[in-house]
Amino acid sequence: MPSSSSARPTAPPTVWSARGRHLGPAAQDVLRLSLRQLKDSEVIDDFLEVPETAGAQEWIFEARWRVAETVTVRARLTVEHDSGEGQEWVLVAEAEAPWDPRWPSPATMFWPREPDATWDHDAVTGLRLTDINPLPADDKAVRRVLRDAARDGWSVHVVVHEAMTTDQRGRVPLAGMLPPSLRHRVVEHRAAPSQLRVVNWALRDFDVEVPRGGAVVLPGTAARSAYDADDFAVRSVFLDGSEPAELIHAVTRFAALPRPLPDGGEEAVTALREDWRLLTLEEELARERKLVAMYADALEAMTKSRDLYREAAEQAHAALAAYREAADTVPAARPEPPADPAPSPLQHLTRTFERLKGTARARRSASGENAAQEGEPAGGRPETVEERPQTSDR
Repeated sequence: MPSSSSARPTAPPTVWSARGRHLGPAAQDVLRLSLRQLKDSEVIDDFLEVPETAGAQEWIFEARWRVAETVTVRARLTVEHDSGEGQEWVLVAEAEAPWDPRWPSPATMFWPREPDATWDHDAVTGLRLTDINPLPADDKAVRRVLRDAARDGWSVHVVVHEAMTTDQRGRVPLAGMLPPSLRHRVVEHRAAPSQLRVVNWALRDFDVEVPRGGAVVLPGTAARSAYDADDFAVRSVFLDGSEPAELIHAVTRFAALPRPLPDGGEEAVTALREDWRLLTLEEELARERKLVAMYADALEAMTKSRDLYREAAEQAHAALAAYREAADTVPAARPEPPADPAPSPLQHLTRTFERLKGTARARRSASGENAAQEGEPAGGRPETVEERPQTSDR
């Protein structure tokens, strides 16, 4: 199965979206002519071509119409400049109520309704949106087409297997039998009787299998949370011109499932909602009132901020004045002399030597004074005791 894309927002229930490719010349001219005819015939209420800006890579058209008499639909179509392989277009429409598949296809509110139109081609595979598309005869081409189709998030791809070669009655496209809103979102692939094996081999990575003589709806970009291949597989499809009710029901149920917006879908929906230009008079008045209210709120916020700033400045000035007054009345305290720094070890050793030297000098002075008092000159030879006269024993 394809990996889930839970990070993408879910498509709103009011939104219809499609992507295709125009293979004819000058798609923008085709759109201008078609929109003018649709407005003149009152199929749409109004349309607008957004003026191009410098360096623009696409044309932008807007249209508005009503469904169910009272529900307004707004739609925006972008068509890229010709790239040599046709012009890719993206169409997003949003209604004022949840989308009903019985409403007209928004594609027919822009493009001409012609059987040989060149605009109704799928953007991923290049196949027709409103016709039968037989699978290629080459096996590699079959695998490439089906794998691209199984990953596509814009269109609904259906693979139908022919149990036997059909006649003209079995060549009726499925698109013409679907509800109108699904006719330009479905791509029908037809597999020949001998292609069943290669088809199922190409789809094995998606856990999808086409029953013999039946059909299956492919999962798309990411498998929907409620998608089960068995629920959207039809065991048998009678290709005899009759309406394949079971297959139509499967396609309709699949299209109604909650699904993530495809690549580029979120940007297209945002542009439709935020960059809308085709306004009625009432919408323009409502927008101007909204702008006035927004500006009034901004002005009120600025005024409140200014008042708060002024109040804070006044409080700061008052505090500064009080501080200066207090400083003038209280004498400044004399700063205490800095404490003597602690002597270094070298200074301590020098002072110790000086004390020892002073002690030695004091001791020598004291010794000299004691000698002078006893009659011995300091530092001289001591006097000897007078010798007694010798007497003879006679």
